Amino acid sequence: MVKCKASLTPKALPSGNRNYQASGKMDYDSDENDGVEQGVVDVGEKGGLSSCGYCGKLRNLNSVELMCWQCGSWFHESCITFQLGKLVPFMLNYSFTCKTCSTSGVEIFKKTQAQMRDMCITALANLQHSGGGKDGSRGGGGGPMFSLQRDVIPFLEQNWEALTTAARRSTQSWHTTLQRVLMKEVDVYFTVEETGVSGEPTQHHPYFGLITSDLTLIRPIVDAPGGWRSPLTGSSQQQQSGKGRGAKRKVPETTNSSKKARGDMPAPKLHGYPVDHPFNKDGYRYILAEPDPHAPFRQEFDDSNDWAGKPIPGWLYRALSPGAVLLALHDRAPQLRTADDRLAVTGDKGYCLIRATHGVSRGKWYWECTIEEQPEGSHTRIGWCQQLANLQAPLGYDKFGYSWRSRKGTVFHESRGKHYSDSGFSEGDILGIMIDLPEKNPVSQFPPTYKDKPLVKFRSHLYYEDKDDVPEALKNLKPLEGSRIKFFKNGKEYGEAFTDIYGGTYYPSVSLYRNITVSVNFGPDFKHSPKSMDFRGMHERCEESMVERTLADMTYLVENEGKLRLDVFT
Repeated sequence: MVKCKASLTPKALPSGNRNYQASGKMDYDSDENDGVEQGVVDVGEKGGLSSCGYCGKLRNLNSVELMCWQCGSWFHESCITFQLGKLVPFMLNYSFTCKTCSTSGVEIFKKTQAQMRDMCITALANLQHSGGGKDGSRGGGGGPMFSLQRDVIPFLEQNWEALTTAARRSTQSWHTTLQRVLMKEVDVYFTVEETGVSGEPTQHHPYFGLITSDLTLIRPIVDAPGGWRSPLTGSSQQQQSGKGRGAKRKVPETTNSSKKARGDMPAPKLHGYPVDHPFNKDGYRYILAEPDPHAPFRQEFDDSNDWAGKPIPGWLYRALSPGAVLLALHDRAPQLRTADDRLAVTGDKGYCLIRATHGVSRGKWYWECTIEEQPEGSHTRIGWCQQLANLQAPLGYDKFGYSWRSRKGTVFHESRGKHYSDSGFSEGDILGIMIDLPEKNPVSQFPPTYKDKPLVKFRSHLYYEDKDDVPEALKNLKPLEGSRIKFFKNGKEYGEAFTDIYGGTYYPSVSLYRNITVSVNFGPDFKHSPKSMDFRGMHERCEESMVERTLADMTYLVENEGKLRLDVFT
């Protein structure tokens, strides 16, 4: 796993430069004066604004930008399709792979826990860019300096969740730790002014600044498989090497150990979903939550240290809306293995099920899947199901699912098989799955808000916990007149498999028997789009779902205005 560690490096990687050298190899420069390793690529640049690798426009230091660890290009947050969550400019604790460098063609983003040093670099960079500060010449640096107590600590407290995955500190002892970290890295990353002109410290001392005034040099350090590292180097630092705290610069240690630091958040997989997460099972569902910046008293909650060990009000958070329609990591049987791009799944032993991240309740929707590998004796069922369909059973086992089986082409609902096609399907076949749900579907157009549900913590992430009520759901099932499900194979329509299905929200679903591999295609580029009929690809549900969820959350906050208070929450 490639890690990113925070630092400054004066060797700027030019945006859009996909070739590190003419030979295609990395150039490991060395500083003969002090033996410290320099930047990975010597392109003769000393910073400056480069252009975005997507839109081609110049970098904008006023907003969040990410650097691809492979090509070195920078990308505007607004140009990135990945749902990044809350970040601040000059972030260091992440790794990002752009679409061009990603083998799957999908952006990869991983946020890691920041060291105190990394957080200080980010804080000072933002303070420096916003203006203000005092002249840094007395500290030996080229940029302004800022008070630890008056400027740096308030910035860290205000942006804690954006800066690190670690929990907020419940005491102020970390202030001392922070000062110790800053002093340790003086002449390497920071400059310091410990006393005023009179030689005595004032109430705002010490002041700290960055050792460089060029903020374009701030970038994550990438620990590549070869083990290289890139500390802060360059002419501006070489001039300081004989000043301050000794003639030799201290080389900050980096580690390639795979051992997890205490409090580290598990690495998110593709599209930001945590690798270690609770599965929907035993009658409970777990929905990944993120802070809701629009919730009342959000800032007061962030600024308070009184919530350690106490339950967090659910209305301060919101359900995370996935940035693309994919196979759900949490809404599946745990034994199923999903591909890194979450567009393929492989079975294991008996029949079990996986659902997509998005469902539909109205309209005509279509998606495709391909049988990639089908070892002897393995089978699959594809189709649609509601959220309460049993994950440890074949699709079509209960009243909540409808499926088409690869063996003999039988369709299933409530474990009852019915002849549908003269033959099934096998390896290499491309299957189309369509559902048509009339507008009169009784299910609400708004998804559940979950803001009234309890939050549970699992491996440093918060999840809403929702209990299933299967008996009540079964009682409320009513046939939806005019609804239907159709299947296609290699472009050929096989007609209506089910009509007047139960009303509800349906998710694209696949169940697998033994080690068969099935890939899914939610659009927009389908292999065999149905001819002479109107439909919508499942990919369109992503943006729609975000709007619907936002409206549901807003409705909840408006309906409960005046009731949502931190002082009365128990």
